[in-house]
Amino acid sequence: MPLVPGPRPLYDCAMTLPALQFSDDQAEAFDRVSEMLRGVGVDLDEGTLTPRTEAQGRRVLALVGKAGSGKTMLLARLHEALVAAGVETVSGDYEGRRRKDRRTLAILAPTNKAASVLRQRGVPATTIHRILYTPVYDPEYEKIAEWLAGNGERPVVAGLGEAALDRALAFYQSHKSVPGALAAAGLRGSDFITGWKRREEPLDIGFVDEGSMLDERQFNDLQEIFSTLLVFGDPAQLAPVNQSGKMVFDDLPDARKLVLHRIHRQAEDNPILDLAHALGDPAIGIEDFETLVAQAAARDPRVVWAGRVEAELMARSPVLVWRNATRIRLIQAFRAAYGAPPDSLLTGEPLVCDGIELPLRHRNKRLDLEARGLIKGAQAIYLGPGKRAGFSRLHVIGAEDPQVSAASIVKIEMPDAEEPFIPFAAHMGATFLHGAAVTIHKAQGSQWEDVQLFAPDLHAAARMGRVEAGQPLWKRLAYVAITRAEKRLFWVVRNRLARPGAPLSTDDLRAAPAQLELTGTPG
Repeated sequence: MPLVPGPRPLYDCAMTLPALQFSDDQAEAFDRVSEMLRGVGVDLDEGTLTPRTEAQGRRVLALVGKAGSGKTMLLARLHEALVAAGVETVSGDYEGRRRKDRRTLAILAPTNKAASVLRQRGVPATTIHRILYTPVYDPEYEKIAEWLAGNGERPVVAGLGEAALDRALAFYQSHKSVPGALAAAGLRGSDFITGWKRREEPLDIGFVDEGSMLDERQFNDLQEIFSTLLVFGDPAQLAPVNQSGKMVFDDLPDARKLVLHRIHRQAEDNPILDLAHALGDPAIGIEDFETLVAQAAARDPRVVWAGRVEAELMARSPVLVWRNATRIRLIQAFRAAYGAPPDSLLTGEPLVCDGIELPLRHRNKRLDLEARGLIKGAQAIYLGPGKRAGFSRLHVIGAEDPQVSAASIVKIEMPDAEEPFIPFAAHMGATFLHGAAVTIHKAQGSQWEDVQLFAPDLHAAARMGRVEAGQPLWKRLAYVAITRAEKRLFWVVRNRLARPGAPLSTDDLRAAPAQLELTGTPG
């Protein structure tokens, strides 16, 4: 398809979608993706679909660009175009009966937080883990799910009246979430989901955001699951650990990579993005860059030159650091500032999931934990002890069903100590580290309104002179950390902590009590 020069409307066909203007590189990327989709039977220009066949083969494209280049906007518009053409969006909460003529799209992100960022922008994203596992519904309540999805008659279900079904339908029409609709009808997750199983059937079209976070194994799994795969990524971010500084899309041939070069600004200049892109100048050293930060802070409140870390911000958006020793010191300072006892957690303390400690024979229990959002790197807020010893009530940040009760092993790391202090623990279950400070590597894929970046760690990285993928490491660290900020960037220049003005609270979290108890692991 020839490229129309200059800015042009998003769609040439008569679809009732927003009229937006694409830049040349965005228009070319949209046309290239449209061409790939047309080759597998999805014509966005004509709004027509043909059934998928094995003869169409497998296709992979990567769409890459730095922060502000329009990747997320393109993802959202491609999703709208696919839906308008009749493609069904599938998620991890329910998958209806398969039909030969059905074409589907799944939109994925590596973490709960990254998926929630897309959902806040109207894109129905879920996590890679959640799409790998599908829930097993109780047959009685599966009738409701099929009816909501348009595949069955309005059911008669014992214990649920017409008003409850009406509430379920109204919720589903607004949010397209089967678990949410069943909850609106008055059911709990343990009522209608009896377990989880690994997906056996392949899927159709997959969009994956934050592709720079993927490792080779995940990328290979996704290529096996999806016959058509489009990966969105930022080449300036940090590559996954143990991957030699390379992203999974680096080795794709040029014909399979679409690059967005132009940076699209908001209505007013964005000083945070300005700083991020200034790092691309090879002549800028860290002292020069810090001067740019100070100048930005002097003229715009969205950049703050901070003489100390704010403890109150750490409760929901961790301080971003490079060195583990810095992370541990800041966590201890945070806990001391709030008067946290050494042998227990305060309600409202932030945690980060560090993995799941379960033997292989407990595979189904691992699936349950991961499907509920407790995957490595997941951020959670401690709500208090569970009903059983070793269990914790948690609010999983960014999860679609955020409040759970899970067997937990909480580790509080101490300065100059080889082993962490464990205030309480189940025998097996999800393991957690404290989340008041995290490394910049682990912050990838997340965004917060306010981000505190601990600048002394960047100076330490600069002094070491390390280079990653041809760029000074401190610049890659700074770029990732700065682009995590949605509204304000705090450039913290001293190792000091401002004490909080109020106790920890959970008033900002969803008020509903935890309804999902992950009881498969011993307490």
